[in-house]
Amino acid sequence: MQHEEGFFNGSNNLSLYYQCWQPRDDARAVVVLVHGFSDHCGRYDALVGALLRHHMAIYGYDLRGHGRSSGKRGHIDHFEDYREDTRTFIDFVHERLPDPPIFLYGHSMGGLISLDQALAYPEPLSGVIASAPLLGTPAVSPAKLWVARLLSRLWPSLSMDAGLDASAISRDVKVVHTYQEDPLVHGQGSVRLATELEDAMVETQAGAAHLQIPLLIYAGSEDHITSPEYSKRFYDNVQDADKTIIIYEGGYHESHNDIHNERVGIEVAQWIEAQLLKTSQQHAPQDSVDG
Repeated sequence: MQHEEGFFNGSNNLSLYYQCWQPRDDARAVVVLVHGFSDHCGRYDALVGALLRHHMAIYGYDLRGHGRSSGKRGHIDHFEDYREDTRTFIDFVHERLPDPPIFLYGHSMGGLISLDQALAYPEPLSGVIASAPLLGTPAVSPAKLWVARLLSRLWPSLSMDAGLDASAISRDVKVVHTYQEDPLVHGQGSVRLATELEDAMVETQAGAAHLQIPLLIYAGSEDHITSPEYSKRFYDNVQDADKTIIIYEGGYHESHNDIHNERVGIEVAQWIEAQLLKTSQQHAPQDSVDG
């Protein structure tokens, strides 16, 4: 395995941190990873390991205001900032690895960002994977959301503690403890971020019927941070037949860090491999027929 880290310029030339993990042989596919709220791209070891074992490269970046990237913690001016940062990062990855198919993977808020990206800019993506995507009101106090919308126009950068329950991310207590002690994790979100996410959730749900690329969407049945019911609603409204949904019975919010993470890694890799097979069959030369 080869590991690299560095920075690239996102929207408005903001400096954003990235990491990549590549197999020693040629990558069969590239997975671009978009993490969730208060998260960073270094918390996906089990998933990265599973994809590497299937000879896939992984590129992840820290969203603006997260991890090692620049920007006020948990703040954006417009949701389009995430969209353009992600588009820029995909172009950055595509320039480095122009041949392997690219799959976009996003978790939670990153799942919302990834689905939005797939709707806005389906090229050059070969598929999108959404893990517990933020597609409906999260487990945040309705009063806080109401206050956030009220203050968004008056003091958009005002930060609030989202009050997310860390114990709800995984049934593995070690994962929860590590999350709580991680200095790169923060629980702060600005009032503008809250309102921009709320609007983006509505727009993305409404756009499900227009998704043009293969979809894998999955969630834990006991996810109390982003309800799996919102994932099911999006899935049901996707018109393309090439779609798959998996609900992990008993699973919490971070399936890639839950006690069933090995199964998750295998099934994500297998879904990507199935897409690669479909593509190769579509481009296979037709047998000539003697006349």
